[in-house]
Order: sequence, then structure tokens, then C-alpha cells
Amino acid sequence: MKHFKGTINLDIRGSKPDWSAFLADKAPAGAPNVLVILYDDTGCAAWAPYGGRINMPTLQRIADNGLMYSQWHTTALCSPTRSCFLTGRNHHQNGFASISENASGFPGYNSHLPPENAPMATVLRDAGWSTFWVGKNHTTPIDEFTMGASKKNWPLGQGYDRFYGFNGGETNNWYPDLIEDNHFVDQPYQPEEGYHLSKDLTDKALSFIRDAKQSEPNKPWYLWFCPGANHAPHHAPQEYIDRYKGKFDDGYEAYREWVLPRMIQKGILPKDTQLTPINPMREQTYTPADAVRPWNTLSAQEKALFSRMAEVYAGFSEYTDAQVGRIIDYLEESGQLENTLIFYCADNGASGEGSPNGSVNEGKFFNGYPDEIAENLKLLDKLGGPDTYGHYPTGWAAAFSTPYRMFKRYTYHGGSCDPLVISWPKGFKARGEVRSQYHHATDIVPTILDCCGVKMPDTVNGVKQNPLFGVSMRYTFDDAEAPTRKVTQYYEILGSRAIWNKGWKAVTEHGPFSGLGNFDKDCWQLFNTDVDRAEARDLADQHPEKVKELVALWFEEAQKYNVLPLIDYSIEKDIDKILDLEYKLPVTPGGKYTFYPGTLSVPERSTPNVHGVSYKILAHVELTKDSQGVIFAQGSRFGGHALFIKDGKLTYAYNFLGIPPEQRITAAAPTAGKHMVGVEFIKKRMGQYNESYGPLKLYVDDKVVGESEIRTMTGHFSLCGEGLCIGYDSGDAVSSEYKSNVKFSRGTIAKVVFDIADDAYVDVERHMAAAMARD
Repeated sequence: MKHFKGTINLDIRGSKPDWSAFLADKAPAGAPNVLVILYDDTGCAAWAPYGGRINMPTLQRIADNGLMYSQWHTTALCSPTRSCFLTGRNHHQNGFASISENASGFPGYNSHLPPENAPMATVLRDAGWSTFWVGKNHTTPIDEFTMGASKKNWPLGQGYDRFYGFNGGETNNWYPDLIEDNHFVDQPYQPEEGYHLSKDLTDKALSFIRDAKQSEPNKPWYLWFCPGANHAPHHAPQEYIDRYKGKFDDGYEAYREWVLPRMIQKGILPKDTQLTPINPMREQTYTPADAVRPWNTLSAQEKALFSRMAEVYAGFSEYTDAQVGRIIDYLEESGQLENTLIFYCADNGASGEGSPNGSVNEGKFFNGYPDEIAENLKLLDKLGGPDTYGHYPTGWAAAFSTPYRMFKRYTYHGGSCDPLVISWPKGFKARGEVRSQYHHATDIVPTILDCCGVKMPDTVNGVKQNPLFGVSMRYTFDDAEAPTRKVTQYYEILGSRAIWNKGWKAVTEHGPFSGLGNFDKDCWQLFNTDVDRAEARDLADQHPEKVKELVALWFEEAQKYNVLPLIDYSIEKDIDKILDLEYKLPVTPGGKYTFYPGTLSVPERSTPNVHGVSYKILAHVELTKDSQGVIFAQGSRFGGHALFIKDGKLTYAYNFLGIPPEQRITAAAPTAGKHMVGVEFIKKRMGQYNESYGPLKLYVDDKVVGESEIRTMTGHFSLCGEGLCIGYDSGDAVSSEYKSNVKFSRGTIAKVVFDIADDAYVDVERHMAAAMARD
């Protein structure tokens, strides 16, 4: 707190003002701007500067003017890594053991940042920087996604002056769920008009910087730029997809053989680095959904499909890099590039969430529902466009994480070793070189503060702060041979565990989502990563004492940072247990919830649960003979349901994971006047993949006007976004019968009532089965 140094007397004539007590602090003279570009789901072997096939001209430009890091690591998952970028502390310490959507009520897992871990943006803003966050925000608690929730854990509450982007792990790049500052907004124009999220985010980032510089030309800024790329859904303009036509036809195993020597030649890997097997883990130690189908076992159609999926991913990545290039061009034109500290990186390894068969709708992965090749092939020519929500197969995840074992979610290097390029023309002399010191996402905040000449305060907002765990990487900038200053780094994601200490790494052969449990019986493998970067040679049998030492160290770190309990529930077998752990809207007495028109969408986790249960939805409306439009909608064409009137017909549509045919029950719309229209679904049985089946009745007032058996989803309509809308459908349309953002017109909606009853979250069949098993 600043002290007033002026003089106060009875009369202004004898008083002296002191503006310095009230004005904001200024950044140190010559302090840099900071630009952090954080991609999703990208392994080291994907991008051309690291040896891969995906052209990244902007990244190459920055690398040529800076440094590439070959041993920089992440937590192996989105939210956890981003929490490290946010605060500089370890992910469990931040409450981010997993993604926000998968949070549970434990200290290390609840996704609420503790006040002892103040975000770096708060510190930089107080020190004299403008602070901006554009793109993905995956560190807001799932229970605080709504407009009625506290905004203290939204970006503006975390120290950012401006925010534009989306909450959650992903969004549709053609029809995104957008937030500006603290409120939801519509996308500015449509895909047919040239809209793509990567372009929109860049436009907004440039406007934030320009507006700040116009009014505060000498004030430095910090921008955290987080595009939707390269996370699913993989969406890109057709011209960028077509640039890669045929480039991946040799297959993912051939790609691994091709890329490894290129990575060695570029100095990313040591000369004797070995290639690990494409399925490196023993059977029964990981989920079958993470297996890779050998390329030579695929049919010609499957090869064409999988190659196209890789082409879409590559086009998505390069297109986004071109948008980043617009920011770099502006910085150069405006004379700011010389003194801008740039980090260009990814938050975890390539993603295996596309299953062995790839996917045209990644939502199937999160619902434990398999992808079928025949269905995927039907959309081959539409991959990357609005009709798909695609993700490549696990084979490409392994390829883009060459030469490492596994990929995202695994604590092998395939999940945690990621590309990082740092450039700061004014700050260091080295250009176009590789740095091999071992570092981690927890080291980014200490590096930024060090370069900015700012110290992490002992207290922030009156709260004593936890110390920063990481170390500044600045010592590596002009000294390629400097020994690594980091000593220890633990890892844990979804039950997969590892510990690195002074060049030695121990890893459990225990896959995430495996459902194995029995953690005390885990097999720990041992690798000397100083000489075996790929973790190809397990030395556990040769050095049992080193294994014992590292396992004990892992448990010390786990105790220190709130790592326990370990959770490895299987999506396929334990989806009910996963859903039980998640935050959900508490059931009201009677199970009824009322929603009104003229309101913004309500995020799915804060709406009544209609998954795997019986439900009723009743809308109180006043119609005219010309009434048209959506009465309510939730989800999208890739999973969702809606009630609407079109051409004199009342229709309830349920889109089951985007799998055709779209389920629709239709009847004549009621006559003009006040009516109650709605549906009742009665769950009768469950299918092989936990989907629910039963009759859906369509009502007008007290009469059934249509009936048909439907199947409903057990998981969520979407990982995030695409919330419940009353009187319209935001984002991507649920039904192909109407276009996006169609509003209800020529009539009035009074309210919509959801009735899910008192046992909404109780699956009677499963509870009975469990009871019988115990008996």
C-alpha cells in the first residue's frame, strides 16, 4: 500500500497534493512485452521446425530468431498445464489434477485456484503491464461457468484486463461459444461469410493491443494467446487442408521412421535415439481405446480415411500459425517485435482421443461410445468442415509424438515432452539454436517474471503466497552448455505417474482411464533420459535401488502437492462412477427446474441432467397460426435435443452423437392460443455402451400426439459449451431441420420446465447389479 506524502490542512491553500500515492505502478524501464502462444495437443514430431511435416512458417520465423527447446515438458493434459502457466505452481497444488470438466471434490482435483497461488497476470498488472487473454480458458471451475456464478475465477478475476474466447476444453471452430470479458456474446459472422475461430481470435488480440497502445504507448503488455488448435474438433478452411493432400498416405508407422532422423539432424534428439514400438505397453496395462492399429492391417478405404484426418489436422495447425503470423507482422511493423518476449508452445502431446478408428465426432470418446469405420467413411469428404467434429486415430497421435512412448494423458514423454520456442531479440544474442536443458511448464512463470524484472510478492491481496516451484530458464538463453538447474519434477494424470530427478525418470506402466486400480502393485519402469530421450530402454531390473529411491521421492512430492487420491476410472466401464464424481446441479425437491426466454444459454453442467434417466420437458407457450422457431435447444448436431415449430409442425429432435438418422417425433402444431407442449421420455433399458432406450411421447396439452422409441446419451452432449437455450439455438444447430441461431417468433414462450424427478442421478439397474454382486 502506498503512503500519501502530501500535506493536508484545513485550507487547500496550506495543503499539498501527492498523485504518486494513487497512480498505478509503472513497469521497469525497458521492460518487454510478453506474448505466450499456447497450442493444444501437439507432439514434438508434428511441426516442421522440429522435423515434422506440418509447415509452420510463423513458428519457423520465431525459431530462426530465437531458441528451440528439446526437453521442455508439460503435465500431459490441458487444464493442468494451463494452470501451471497461470500461476507457476504445480497442477495439483492449483486444484487441477484433471480438466475442469472432470473435476471432483478433493483438494488437488476441484479446479478452484487457491488464493495462495495468485495468477501471474495479477502480479504483472500490478507491476505496470496491460494484461490480455485471448482464446481457450480451461481453468475456470465447471461449477462457475454460468452467468449467475461468481466471476472471480474467470480471466478478469484472475488479473486480466480483457478476455475474448471460450470456457472449457474445446469449442466448435465454425460455431464457437464465445465470451467477451465477463459475458457471453454471439460470433460476429457465420462460416459461409468466412468465419473461423482462429481468425476471429487473432482479430480480437490485435484490437486489444492496438487499443492499449493508442492510449498508453509506453506501457508494456502481456498477451496469453490460446487458439482452439490443435484440439479437436479439427476444423480448417479447405484450401489449407488441400495443401496436405497425399502427404500422409505412407501411414503413421512410416512417418515415425521418416521423422526420427530429421529430428536427430535438427538437434532435437541425440544421435543414438531409438524408436519405441507403436504399441509400447503390455496388454491389460492400458485401455484398448488407446491402442494403435498397424497400418498394414488397414483396408484401402481405412487408409484413405486416416490419411485425410491427418491432412485436416495439419491444415488446421498451419492455418492457425498463419493467423499468429498476423500478430507477428503487426509487432514488426509497429516496432514492438524487438522487445517482445515470445513463447510458442503446446500444452501436451498429440491426442489419442480419436480412438483406433479415428472419429467424425469426438464426443463419442467422452461418452464411451465406439467409432464405426463405416459411419466415418460416409463423411470422408466433409472432414474439417462444419458437418464433422473430427479427430484423427491413435496411430497419428503416436506418430506426432515420435519417438516417444504413447501420447497425451500418459506421463511418458509422448504425453509430456512438447515443443517450445522462445524469442526475445533484445534480450539475448543466440539465434536459431537448440537448447537441451530439462524444463517444465512450471518454469514459464519464473522465466517471464525474471525477464520482466518483477518478483513474485510474498503476499497478494493480503494472502501469503506459496513459493514458485519452477526455475527461470533465462540462464539457457546465451549458454547452450549450461547445466540444467531444475532438479526434480513429478507427474500424475488420471492415474499415470512418473518422477524425474537429475536425469533419471521412473514411470508406472499404468494407463489413464484404464480402470486398473491396485496402484500399490504398479510396475515402475526406469529410464536414464540424459542418454535415452525416447525412454526406449527400461533399466529397472539393473538399478532396483534407484527405482526404490525415485518411488519414495514421488510419494514425497505427492504428499506435498495434494496429488492423492489416484483416479483411473475407465470411460467404457466406469462412466457412471466418473459422472458420480463430477459436479452436477443439485436435485431440487420434486426434481423440477424452470427456465425463461430472453436469457443467455446455461452451461450443461448447470442444467438438469437428462442423461441416462427418465425426464419430462414442458413448455408453456402462446401461439399464433404463424408461430415458428426453436422453443428450447441444448447441444448440437453432434449430440443434443430440441423442441421446435416449423411449417405448422411441432417437432422434438434428439441427435444421438450425430449418428444418423436423426431421431425426430413430429405432429401438427397446436392451434392459436395458450398451450403446453412438451415431451416425456421413459427409460426402459440400457444398451451395450450405457445408452438408454425407451419411448418418447410428444404432448400437446394433455394429449399424446406422437410416440417413438429413442436412445439417449449417458455422458454429456458436449465436453463444454452448447448450453441450454430458451427460444433459440446458439452455436451449431441440433437438428438439420433448421439453421443455427433460429429464434422463436410470432408467438410467446412463457417458460420451459424440466422435470427429472428425485432419483435423477440414480441408475437403478446398476445399483441393483452392484447389490447383487455384493450378496
